[in-house]
Amino acid sequence: MFLENTVNYKEQFGWIEVICGSMFSGKTEELIRRLKRAQFAKQKVEIFKPTIDIRYDDDLVMSHDANKIRSTPVPAAANIRILANQCDVIGIDEAQFFDDEIVSVCNDLANQGIRVIVAGLDMDFKGNPFGPMPALMATAEYVTKVHAVCTRTGNLAQYSHRKSGKSDLVVLGETEEYEPLSRAAFYKAMHATKKKDSKKSNPSNE
Repeated sequence: MFLENTVNYKEQFGWIEVICGSMFSGKTEELIRRLKRAQFAKQKVEIFKPTIDIRYDDDLVMSHDANKIRSTPVPAAANIRILANQCDVIGIDEAQFFDDEIVSVCNDLANQGIRVIVAGLDMDFKGNPFGPMPALMATAEYVTKVHAVCTRTGNLAQYSHRKSGKSDLVVLGETEEYEPLSRAAFYKAMHATKKKDSKKSNPSNE
């Protein structure tokens, strides 16, 4: 359970919160909820996302159920450090798409007394740790892992299974491209894909 930090003004250090999970698990929804609470408290809030993420809107961070908040798209993590002056709270969405410098940027901001809230996929479509997310989770004070519901079993899902045959690491998409799967369903899906690929490469085995 996530508990917001009690601020001790004698200690001028902030902290890092990471919200992670699969696609359709509510990561962005939880990020927006925390940021809007901070805005309601009249704290100065800035939100950033990678310029690559234009699925819904160029300048909005938006969840799958259309909850949204104004953001600043940036091409690299270093831009966040430049634009984060005089802020109380910094929000970063889709952190897995940023370069590795996002880790030092978040820690530098936290060391300046800023509350940093980061949301991102912890695993890629193959089930491997995604980009800088493992390092962010390791250095964060708080890590919240949220889950989707498996489309095949109805159990909790923590994997983002790509339904198409595209092999690029980054492929933007929604339900037409991805589905959340439980461990068992993901294992079966990956096994079926390997079997299918094996038949394609060795047609004589059929």
